[in-house]
Amino acid sequence: MTQSLPGQRPAQEQALTGRGRPPVVVIGAGPYGLSVAAHLRAAGVPVRVFGEVMGSWRHAMATGMFLKSTPDATDLSAPEPGGRLADFRRVHGEPELTELTPIPCDVFVRYGQWFQKRYVGEVEPARVTAVERAASGPGFLVRADDGQETAAAGVVVATGLNGLAHVPAELRHLAPEGPGPDAVVSHTSHHTDLSGYAGRRVAVVGGGQSALESAALLHEAGAETQVLVRERTVLWGMPPDLARPWTQRLAKPASPLGTGWILAAVCAAPGGVRWLPATARLLLFRRALGPSGGWWLRDRVTGVVPVHTSRRVTAAVVRGPEVHLEVAGPRGRRETLAVDHVLAATGYRLDLAALPYLSPTVRRAVVCVPGSRAPALRGTFESSVPGLYFTGSLAAPMFGPMMRFVAGTEFAAVRIARHLAKS
Repeated sequence: MTQSLPGQRPAQEQALTGRGRPPVVVIGAGPYGLSVAAHLRAAGVPVRVFGEVMGSWRHAMATGMFLKSTPDATDLSAPEPGGRLADFRRVHGEPELTELTPIPCDVFVRYGQWFQKRYVGEVEPARVTAVERAASGPGFLVRADDGQETAAAGVVVATGLNGLAHVPAELRHLAPEGPGPDAVVSHTSHHTDLSGYAGRRVAVVGGGQSALESAALLHEAGAETQVLVRERTVLWGMPPDLARPWTQRLAKPASPLGTGWILAAVCAAPGGVRWLPATARLLLFRRALGPSGGWWLRDRVTGVVPVHTSRRVTAAVVRGPEVHLEVAGPRGRRETLAVDHVLAATGYRLDLAALPYLSPTVRRAVVCVPGSRAPALRGTFESSVPGLYFTGSLAAPMFGPMMRFVAGTEFAAVRIARHLAKS
């Protein structure tokens, strides 16, 4: 009798001994991981999902935040009708959300948890620590931090932006870093609660939704807050017009990411984006949706929180309990700003090197998009390593900006599951 490895269950033993089809391992249990797993299970493909259900949405978003997306752009992809956000609200006797109703993050988290129970089933909270190629034949060996080892027919990386937070070099050297009370610098993804900064001076660096909403929450919690924005102006979204005349609809068609022909095109045909030259795809990825704030947030920031535009942090140093920021302003003017904490709302950088669980051999075998550190992918989301798939934000340089948002789950999940079901 074959002896199973520590922590393995009978099905996993069968996978290792060849008496059953090895499972596909999905790493990540956010919108993309749950959607892919739901379609795989509906197709009869054995699947194991590792991660905390909606973990990033629970731990990398401050209490009180809202989604920037509208309700029709926040549906996870279910293999059958009944899995939309509106269905979740109806099942629980809650009113349907409209485009004029910002979606609280905690509502979205509850929706994801409901979706998991209804369409996915068991999600294992263990953290994947290693993905290696199988010693013989195709497939992978996946290790988790609870001691489990799983032979996998395929691996789907759906970890979202976890581990990809970017802090500029001018701030990166500051210590200590993190959400703790003694830290002098942190990234917005470090926080679930900003109320601990009440009474403290906080500089928020950035001009997008994360920066502006964090600034509003800090101010409302009693912090002395100001925002430093590199751009000359802060951009704000426009309130949805639910009764646009046909001329406006024709001139600027609607899409899950906003209005305009470019956004409508990349949302309607993300597969077509993949055929553009790499330079064009990266330009689209970086510029299609620039930093901006949600229309519903504007009244909480404008005239309430000091927002300084055309400001760039050029250096930072800790002096006693304070952080002194050297700031370049308009017309070459320079100033020094003393604060108690710097909150970097400076986005994320896609980098395969930030996925420590990929073995060096696997990582080296993944071909990247020229000019980036993101994986080059086939139309099935499979990388140059057979059986290794990437989805969500890591797929955006190949399939366009829709992969940065929940709206892309349908396109990705259907194609990944269909390909793996045929494998």
